Amino acid sequence: MKKEVMALKIMFKNGETWTINKGFIGDLWIKQISKSFGRIGDSDFQEIFPCESLKVEIFPEADKTNSSDINLGGLETGMFERAVKNPDIEKMDILYKDSEKTNSTDVIAKETVYFPYEAIDSDRIDNAYQSSFISKENKLYIVIDKNKTAEEIYKEKL
Repeated sequence: MKKEVMALKIMFKNGETWTINKGFIGDLWIKQISKSFGRIGDSDFQEIFPCESLKVEIFPEADKTNSSDINLGGLETGMFERAVKNPDIEKMDILYKDSEKTNSTDVIAKETVYFPYEAIDSDRIDNAYQSSFISKENKLYIVIDKNKTAEEIYKEKL
């Protein structure tokens, strides 16, 4: 059995999720994924995969929620507007399917990638490192990086 990426499931700090089929993702770069292992207090031991940064281009077809997603407002505004107005992406699952089963939509494995996070204020929801914008072509550009913004990386798309 061979793994093939089928979707990305973005998880927001407030508990919402947004699953994006790989066909709706253009440019994608997740920089320096590393593996950490540990636990906090008495919790279970776990592996986590922190990364240095994320940059992603998402096509207009993804500007919706799926019935399997947890939604607390994206239906009303659309997920693009939600991502731009609320910079609170905390982590993302990379969802895999069995590449030998062409029409399968069953997730056979996932890896959770954690993004750099610095709270903007005392409510600890919004991330100072996250920036995003919607282009004239209605594509969403998201960057989570300590040193660069979406506008700097994708300036030709503004």
